[in-house]
Amino acid sequence: MKKLLLLVLLFYTAQAIAQSEGVPDVSLKNLKGETVKVREITGNGKITVVSFWATWCSPCKKELSNYAEHYEDWQAKYDVQILAISIDDARNTAKVKAYANGVNWPFEILLDPNEDMKRSMNFQTVPFSMLVDQKGNVVYRHNSYVEGDEFVMEEKIAALLKK
Repeated sequence: MKKLLLLVLLFYTAQAIAQSEGVPDVSLKNLKGETVKVREITGNGKITVVSFWATWCSPCKKELSNYAEHYEDWQAKYDVQILAISIDDARNTAKVKAYANGVNWPFEILLDPNEDMKRSMNFQTVPFSMLVDQKGNVVYRHNSYVEGDEFVMEEKIAALLKK
């Protein structure tokens, strides 16, 4: 019984630590070729949804398209911003630009061709989304995507305003 209690305590402690981590100090390029520091974008007083994706990942593209449908409302209600970070390699950067321009997503697209940000956030597969509070702390992480996950994300966003 003591071992089980210890395991449960360790699990929740690890989750609490993971939930309060900050965004790593990683520099990425946007679609214009400009270097941006992710920590500066996410620590600017706004709630930020960060979504990692790739051009070959259908669920990723569906998730971001669904986020795009709600983006204007989320900005008005919650002053939220979205960063879509592509993990496509350097050879496929042109595909990322072409795809993003074609779907006309209304949010910032960043490129992580060496997967520096991905490694820093310690996840394995896309789609992977995280919610960053106004102070730059990661408060929610979510792997994979199924239709309707955007409503769960909105609940998490709304909860941040109630704190």
